[in-house]
Amino acid sequence: MAHEMTLYTYFRSSAAWRARIALNLKGLKPDYCFIHLLKDDQHSADYQHVNPQQLIPALVDDKHIIAQSLAIIEYLDETYPNPPLLPKDAAGRARVRQIAYAIACDIHPINNLRVLHYLRDEFQVTDEQRTQWQRHWIAKGFDAIEKLLAQSDKPGRYCHGNTPTLADICLIPQMGNARRVHVELTAFPTLLRIEETALAHPAFAAARPEVQPDAQ
Repeated sequence: MAHEMTLYTYFRSSAAWRARIALNLKGLKPDYCFIHLLKDDQHSADYQHVNPQQLIPALVDDKHIIAQSLAIIEYLDETYPNPPLLPKDAAGRARVRQIAYAIACDIHPINNLRVLHYLRDEFQVTDEQRTQWQRHWIAKGFDAIEKLLAQSDKPGRYCHGNTPTLADICLIPQMGNARRVHVELTAFPTLLRIEETALAHPAFAAARPEVQPDAQ
C-alpha cells in the first residue's frame, strides 16, 4: 500500500509555513489540502474532525494525525531523520529550541488571526491599533532574539551553525509576518543576515507564501 501524507495548510499561515519548510528540507512531498482561514474553513465539521483546535497546520501521515507545527516538525525529524533539524548535543538542542520557542510560543500566539479578531470584535480595536499591537510584540521578541544570536559564541550562517535547524524554520516565517506589518527590521542585522541565507536555500524558497498553489 502506498504511503499517504497530507498537509492541511494555508499559504499565509506562518505555522503552516514552518511545516512546509521542514517537509521541504526532508525532501517529502505531501498532498496539500487548503484551508482558507479568512473563509473560516478551519471551523468546518470536516476539519474539526482532523484538528479539534481548528488551527493550521495539521499533518496526516498514514493513519497518524498531528497538529501543532512544532509537534509536526519534531515528528518529521524523528520519523525521517535526515537531514536532522536539531543538533546532536543536548546543549545545542536546548539552544535551538530556546530560539524556536521564543518565536512559536511567545511572539506568534498573541499575533495570530483569532487573537486579532478577538481584539477587533470584543474590544473594538481599530485596524491601525491591531497593527501597532503586532509590531510591538514582534519587535520586542526580535530584540531579545537578536541579542541572543549576536552574543553567541557559536556564530554560523544560520541560527545555530551552518545548517538549518528548527530555529530557522520558526524565524523565517516570523520575519515574513514582520514584513507584512512593516516592522522596522534594521535594528536586527543578525536576523536579516540569517533570513538572506535561508531564503537562498531551495527548501525555504519553495515554502514562501507567494509561491503556494493557494496564494492570493
